[in-house]
Order: sequence, then C-alpha cells, then structure tokens
Amino acid sequence: MSQIVMLAGSEVLSGIFTPNHLDQLRQLGTLRESQAKHSPTPEEAKEWIKGADIVITTWGSPRINEEILAYAPDLKLVMHAAGTVKGIVSPEMAAKGIRVSSANGALGIGVAETALGLTITSLKNMWQLARNTREGEWNKDKDKIRELYGVTIGVVGAGRAGRHYIQLMRNFHVDILLYDPFVSQEEAEAMGTTKVSLEDLLVRSDVVSIHAPSIPETDKMFNRETLALMKDDAVLINTSRGSLIDEDALAEELEKGRFTACIDVTDPEPPRQDHPFRRLPNVILIPHIAGAVNNGKQRMGQYSVDEIRRFLNREPMDGEVNLQKLHTIA
Repeated sequence: MSQIVMLAGSEVLSGIFTPNHLDQLRQLGTLRESQAKHSPTPEEAKEWIKGADIVITTWGSPRINEEILAYAPDLKLVMHAAGTVKGIVSPEMAAKGIRVSSANGALGIGVAETALGLTITSLKNMWQLARNTREGEWNKDKDKIRELYGVTIGVVGAGRAGRHYIQLMRNFHVDILLYDPFVSQEEAEAMGTTKVSLEDLLVRSDVVSIHAPSIPETDKMFNRETLALMKDDAVLINTSRGSLIDEDALAEELEKGRFTACIDVTDPEPPRQDHPFRRLPNVILIPHIAGAVNNGKQRMGQYSVDEIRRFLNREPMDGEVNLQKLHTIA
C-alpha cells in the first residue's frame, strides 16, 4: 500500500478535503493525516514526510528541498492541492524524477466562472443599474445594456483558467480572440479562438479577460500604451494577478470614464485605503475571490484524490506539471 502523507496543517486541509475525500484516500493507501493545526516548518516536515510515497501539499506547505527529500527516499509524487507549485518544488525533485501535479485545473474552473459572471454583469451594466435603482431610478441607463451576443471577447492567456473561460464563452454567440505566445495557431483554432497579437486583441475586443501567469515577461503588460488601445465602453477583467497591470496607468485611463474594470487582484493586496480603485464608479473591486473560496475549495480536494488515483493506476495525470517549463506558468 502506498504511504500518503499530508504535509500541511489541518486548519487548511479541513477546508479542502471532506471526510468523504479522506475515505477515498484511505482506499488508495495508508493515509497519514496532518499532525497539527499549523503547517509544518521545514524541520517538522522532515519528520512528517518519513516513509512517504505520495505527499499532499497546499497553501502554507514548505518547499520540499534536498534536506527534506532525504527523509523520503521513496517519494514518487507530490500532489499540490492548490494552484501554483512554485513555492513548494525544488530543483532536486526534478533530478530525482519525482512527479508533481497541481490542482490548478480545479482552481481554474472557479476563476473562469467568476470571469464569466463579471462578463455578463458588466455588459448588462448591472452595477450602475443597481445603484440607480437604489436611488429611486428605474429606466435610467438601460440603453447601456449589452447582451453576451455578437460581441468580441479577448482572452489573454490560455492556461487552465483561460481555457475554461474560452470553453464557457463557446456557449454564446460571440467571437473569441486569444493572445498567448505559447499557443500555436492550430491549438488556438482547435479551442475555437483566433490567435492575434495583444495589440490587435485590445483594439478589437469588447471584453478583455486576463488569465496570463505572473512571470517577468508579463509584468505590467497592461500599461499606458496598451490600455490606451482599448475600445470605449469595453470591459477589462483581471482574475489573474495584480502584477500584470500598471495600476497607476489603469487608474488614469479609468478617470476618463472610457471603460469599466473588474478587479479581483491587486498588487499589493489589499490596495491602500485611498487607492483610486476604491472610489472610481467604473471599477468593480472584489477581494480576490475568483479562485477557490469556502465550499469551492472542496473541488480541489476531489481533484487531488482523482489525480492520485490516476497516478496509482498508471494513467496520464490531468494536472501534471512540467518542471522544465516552470518559468512559463503561473
């Protein structure tokens, strides 16, 4: 039987893994559950990980470096029940042939669904209409309503969240443009999108939804020059990372009232109390809720169980991370 070790605190894990998930894991191997509420320190991790074939990590788990790996010579898989694995993987893992999988696919579903909700409510101008209605108006600004029909959707980044957003968009009568330098023209067409340059996407899109990773190449890719290309009355949605946007430049553009921004992430978080995003009427600012929140985190628990089952059955894993291309992903 495989030895499955949970290398995170019970306070975090209990929100991800339900009792049913734990029962499923026990059917797959000998499960060693978290020994404390808090996530282990690197020194504690050496004890926790002893004898593990499979390790489950999540938010707060330590980086599994060479010192920790020495205590688990038979380790074969790290299943990260969260998004990015950059905080937990080490070069030694690739050298030892340890496979890594992430629940980013499950996390991306919630992100994409949130982006869809923001797309619909923003095109419908619900935010302004709700304010009007509270203030006693009824028909004011109804002429600014747009349906998710016959519009152009620009998707920046075709990672797991971006691809799921594209899949959701294909249920509507819309044109979908994609900017992602790591996706070929053939892949884009197979997804039902048209691959274009970032500049072309910004000029043509009625909605721009950002799903690119936070890497040096994407830092402040939305700046004065690129934001100025956006259409009047467009909608900009960021459920990715705050670092992708030059916030000062975006605030200046929004001050003109040209378009609407739906901001789930900022840099840093939270934004300062006097940040323009908090007062501008054409900004929808929400507190980083696009990913897994509350019961949504349990999707990652089931995904992790299913991924471990695939690994043990020697089937292809859905969320396996190519450690050689870590610099290109979120």
